[in-house]
Amino acid sequence: MIFALGHNLFAIMAVMLLLWGLSVAIRDVSFIDAIWAYGMAFLVTLTAFWLMVAPNGLMGVMILVLVLAWGMRLGTHLLLRWRRLGPDPRYEKIIRRAQEKKGWSFATTSLLQVFLLQGPLVWMVSLPAQAGLLADDGSAPGVLAYAGAALAVIGITFESIGDAQLDSFRADPANKGKVLDTGLWRYTRHPNYFGDACTWWGIWMVSIAAGAPWWTTLGPLFLTFTLTRWSGAPMLEHGLRKSRPEYAAYVERTSGFIPMPPKS
Repeated sequence: MIFALGHNLFAIMAVMLLLWGLSVAIRDVSFIDAIWAYGMAFLVTLTAFWLMVAPNGLMGVMILVLVLAWGMRLGTHLLLRWRRLGPDPRYEKIIRRAQEKKGWSFATTSLLQVFLLQGPLVWMVSLPAQAGLLADDGSAPGVLAYAGAALAVIGITFESIGDAQLDSFRADPANKGKVLDTGLWRYTRHPNYFGDACTWWGIWMVSIAAGAPWWTTLGPLFLTFTLTRWSGAPMLEHGLRKSRPEYAAYVERTSGFIPMPPKS
C-alpha cells in the first residue's frame, strides 16, 4: 500500500507540474478548481491500475464508481464554468498580492502558491479511496459500506442540484448583483460544499469497511476544514459581502453549511 500511495503522490505532482506550465502559457491558474476534482478521479483510476485494472471486490468497485461519478461530474462542471466566465477573481487576487508583496513573477506564484500546494492536498483528501481500493480483499459489503455509499450518492446529488440551480440563476441577467436564496440555497449558503463533504465522508465509510487504515480519516477531516474554515466558504463569502448588499441579511437567516430551515 505504501509503495502504491507513494507512486500516486509522485504521479499527481508530475501532472501538476505539467499543468503549471500550461498556466504560465495562458497566464491563468483558475482551471485548478477543475483539476482538484479530476485529480482525485485520476488517482483512483491509477490505483485501480496497480490492482491490474480492476478492484478486488464489490467495495472496491463502489469506491471507484463513486469517486469517478463525483470527480468527472464536478470537474467538467468547473471546467465549463471557467471557460464561460474566464479567470477567477480569487486567484487573480492571490497572484497580484504575491507579485506586490513578494515581488514574485506570475510563474513563481503559480508554482508555489497553487500547483505545488494542490498536488499533495488532492492526494491527501483522496487517501481513503486510494487505500480502500488497495485494502479491499473481496469481502461482501456490510452495513457501513452501504450506508457510506448512500451518503456519497446523497452528496453527489445534493451538489449537482445546487450547481444546476446556481447556473440557472446566473444565466438570468435580471439576477446580476442579487443573492440566490431559493431551492437548496434557501437552506444552506453552500449546498455544493455540503455535498462535497457528504460525498467524501461517505467514500471514507466505504473505504474503512473495505479495510483502509484509520489514519486516512485525515482526508475527509481536512476537506471539511478547508470547505468551512479555510479556502472554501470564508474566502467566497468575504467577496460576496462586498459585492452584494443583500448578502449580509442572507447570512443572518441562512445556515452556513448544514441545511436547516431559514430563520425568520
